[in-house]
Amino acid sequence: MTAGYDPYAGQPGNQQPAPSPPPADGSETGQPPAPEAGAPARPGPLPPKMEPPQLAPPPPAAPQPWSGPGSPATQSWPTPGSPVVAAPQPRSAPPVHPPAGFPGAAPPPAARRRVSWPGVVALVLALFLAVVAGLQAVQINNLADQLAAADDRLADAQASDGSRFEGLEGRTGELEKQAGDVFNPEAISTVALPSVFRVSAGNSGGTAFAVGKPAEGGGTNLLTNYHVVESVWTSGGREVFIERRDQRFPAMIVRVDERNDVAQLVTTGAFTGLVTATEPVKSGQQVVVVGAPLGLEDSVTTGVVSAFRTMPGGGPSMIQFDAPINPGNSGGPVINGAKQVVGIATAKVADAEGVGLAIPIATACDGFQIC
Repeated sequence: MTAGYDPYAGQPGNQQPAPSPPPADGSETGQPPAPEAGAPARPGPLPPKMEPPQLAPPPPAAPQPWSGPGSPATQSWPTPGSPVVAAPQPRSAPPVHPPAGFPGAAPPPAARRRVSWPGVVALVLALFLAVVAGLQAVQINNLADQLAAADDRLADAQASDGSRFEGLEGRTGELEKQAGDVFNPEAISTVALPSVFRVSAGNSGGTAFAVGKPAEGGGTNLLTNYHVVESVWTSGGREVFIERRDQRFPAMIVRVDERNDVAQLVTTGAFTGLVTATEPVKSGQQVVVVGAPLGLEDSVTTGVVSAFRTMPGGGPSMIQFDAPINPGNSGGPVINGAKQVVGIATAKVADAEGVGLAIPIATACDGFQIC
């Protein structure tokens, strides 16, 4: 600083007190002498007037490329001999924020938050689970579509299998029918023989066979020719015997049809009845005749139906067949390839070969109602 320069000169409240002049009495205290007693008080001497410090002129300012308010070119510098007043330096005051809710107040600066790692982990885990759940939902949807497609294919396959099965059933039925049409004497004999018996009626003999459902009150119904039991029936007897191998069973004559040469027997033994045909026999059909010719039980012969004839003289209609029969075959069953009884063997033409006669089974069934 320049000697004698007071930066605070001329500022209010910044005047320094003037130094006191030396006392008039030459004292060094600088205090005025005490007034005499009774003397009026006098004002003390005025302090000397202080001249303001003189400042050296400031160096010339460098030329400025611009001018304007506040620029150096527009500023005035103190002249020599003028008091210099130092411009107060602005102080940075802390920012003042109006209270919250005050109109136009800016929101307070946001406080820096600390990162919550458990929350971040939970958020990441939730997002992962959501992605997994979405993938599973897609997979489940795909599986449902695949199952639906599989069900459709299975339904189509079942429908196709059902059609094939129906076709196989129809084919099986046709094959069974064809197999039934195939004549098999052995199979026919196996079914028929257990139901065929030799009949002993006094001095006569012949054949009888079980037929239809069991008799009323138990036992078995049998059919034979009337001429086989005629001697017993006309003599007033009713009991005859049926025999099979070494077994002998009593049987009763229940009813007779003299015109059609048919008789019904009943025995207490239980035997399987043969099935009777519902359709009339036709020429050319193969048949099996089972009986006891000349008392020889379980005899089987085969042949074909020659014709269906009406006997002369108003006799019953008869089936003509060429299977060999002999005395003792009377009353035996004539069976077709379907194992059904179509007639009852009755007689043969004497002095001829292969001309046998049988009563249609329908005649006996209609007359006795036991088939």
